[in-house]
Amino acid sequence: MSLPIEHSLWHPVCDARQVQEDPCPIELLEHALVLWRDQNGVVCGLHDRCPHRGARLSLGRVCQGQLHCAYHGWTFEGQGQCTQVPALPHFKPGPAQQANAVAVQERMGLVWVCLDPASAEQAIWPVFAAEWNAGMRKLNAGPYDVATSAPRIVENFLDMSHFSFVHDGWLGQMGHSEIPDVVLTQSEAGFKVTNAQVWQPNTSALSTEGGMVSYTYEVNHPYSAVLTKVPDAQSGVPPGYEESIVLLIQPQTADSCRVWFRMAVSDFEVDSEDVLAFQDKIFSQDKPVLESQQPRLLPLQTGAESNVASDKASVAYRRFLQNLAVTFGVC
Repeated sequence: MSLPIEHSLWHPVCDARQVQEDPCPIELLEHALVLWRDQNGVVCGLHDRCPHRGARLSLGRVCQGQLHCAYHGWTFEGQGQCTQVPALPHFKPGPAQQANAVAVQERMGLVWVCLDPASAEQAIWPVFAAEWNAGMRKLNAGPYDVATSAPRIVENFLDMSHFSFVHDGWLGQMGHSEIPDVVLTQSEAGFKVTNAQVWQPNTSALSTEGGMVSYTYEVNHPYSAVLTKVPDAQSGVPPGYEESIVLLIQPQTADSCRVWFRMAVSDFEVDSEDVLAFQDKIFSQDKPVLESQQPRLLPLQTGAESNVASDKASVAYRRFLQNLAVTFGVC
């Protein structure tokens, strides 16, 4: 039986600094997991259930890089192998005593998990080209907890026609609500949206005046998207300024998520706290609208919700999810 596509994706699950010596419980795709660091500082991950009597492993402790169950002291190394059953000091644990492991990596200041270790090498990552641009400063905004599905959050990220209403005075303004037609390009990995233009009163944390901003969106992961924005010179932003933002989502349950934004900004003289405060403000405006949407799961059936020409990116995203046979967070 094949696993759902969601199990063959890399998902962000927590800030890397959050995982220290003590067991760290997390939830991903309605699976309870536990993370910790071994003696070499490498993050390890198991399903949060002892194979002996089903107790939560996250209630235990870490000793010499191995995780000890709080119930009977069974001890596990990072790949799930049981190394000790204290009640039977001379017993050699075998496969029946092994805990279920997940694949774990650290990237972009976050810990990432793939639920299917067998597919981890081929599992899909969000592609964030700006990460490798040494001339851009990298910042992580969040986390933000949101009571809705991951696809609803991605679709909102791709939607420019809400700027003049949800973000009035920030990313948009009443009277400047028209969205020119965009160019949509399909690829094997996903799709790209170009010629996305909008007038913004605050084009970035550096702007002194309103102006037009050109956006490019890229989608290659079901629960992630990248935008790159370039303000025009009239907004007071220094020539050559660019910022790129990748939306990163931990789908905890079908309708609850944790969200981060990995930001890459041209390294001009601006306080990082101002950049992050700007992002906090924008997402605080999005959150109540996202949590109000019904259903919380994103409908993929034709006709379930009305679409117009300015929803071109949203329609492409829904088609992208259908083509990948995504089932988590959709209806």
